[in-house]
Amino acid sequence: MLPPVSRVGLVLGGGGITGAAFHFGTLLALEMATGWDPDDASVIVGTSSGAFVGAMVRGDALHLDTFAGTGETQDEIHAWLNGYLYRRGTPRGAIRWLKRGLLPAIRRPSLHAVLGSPGMYRTDGLREWVADTIGPLAETWPSKPTVLVAYDVERRARVPFGTEAAPHVTLGDAVAASSAVPFVYEPVLIDGRWYADGGLASGTSADLVLACPERLDLLLVLAPLAATAPRSGGRFYEDIFDTAGRTALATELAKIRQQWPETEILVLRPDEAVLDLARPNPMSASAAIPTFLATLRSMRYELAHGSVWKVLSDHLCTTTSAIQAGRV
Repeated sequence: MLPPVSRVGLVLGGGGITGAAFHFGTLLALEMATGWDPDDASVIVGTSSGAFVGAMVRGDALHLDTFAGTGETQDEIHAWLNGYLYRRGTPRGAIRWLKRGLLPAIRRPSLHAVLGSPGMYRTDGLREWVADTIGPLAETWPSKPTVLVAYDVERRARVPFGTEAAPHVTLGDAVAASSAVPFVYEPVLIDGRWYADGGLASGTSADLVLACPERLDLLLVLAPLAATAPRSGGRFYEDIFDTAGRTALATELAKIRQQWPETEILVLRPDEAVLDLARPNPMSASAAIPTFLATLRSMRYELAHGSVWKVLSDHLCTTTSAIQAGRV
């Protein structure tokens, strides 16, 4: 007999193009292991690269072609990804950066010094990638609950697109805004307001699931930038970002456990083998496919771990063969 259907929340954290590769590998591994379709999630919360992957899940585009195009060699795939990721722009917005980032940071030092900073690249390619992959859905919004997180540069506040608390935007614009990494991409202007990468507020924003009208049975969190241990030979800033990611996520999960003590929570993070390929530059297109393949290998063992598999089998297994197998 199949288990009852659980209400599952899916949180996809930020992490650059290699973070998106981690998401793809992990979600495909979950689907192969359990038969669960990630699009069946009761709610999806995506930030930065997680916003892109969330759009792909809702657009039924969780497959390798989305991430590799028609390229047959590593160089061809690399060039294909770069065509979407890195559309050259003319760096602009120095005054905006001075007003919104630098001057406030002088008075009160923080990571917000990057707010509104000029970028070498435009997000036009990200919008085009979404449109080319999921078609007309890019110009509307998914019918299933979907939240993509950006950051309002002027108000210095998290903006959860897809909720009543945020302006109505298209899915393509929300992905572009959520993914506008400071210094890499110029901020995105939507209806007179500038938006930047949602990771400026939190790499995960998992607490947004508490807006669901019903308690979730399981919360799945994929956190590429919240590794639990420093990578051997890693750059100093890697541990800084991971520490910040872990701290923010821990605070968010504490809120969820306080309000929903019966909700099971499973956090999946990259192991060192994945990190060795995904770092030190998470924006490296050439590292995307190696990271994806390493994630598939690592999840074969991670998902089969006794405590992890019990959670998965209790909530996600939708096929008799998966339940009987008891392992990935």
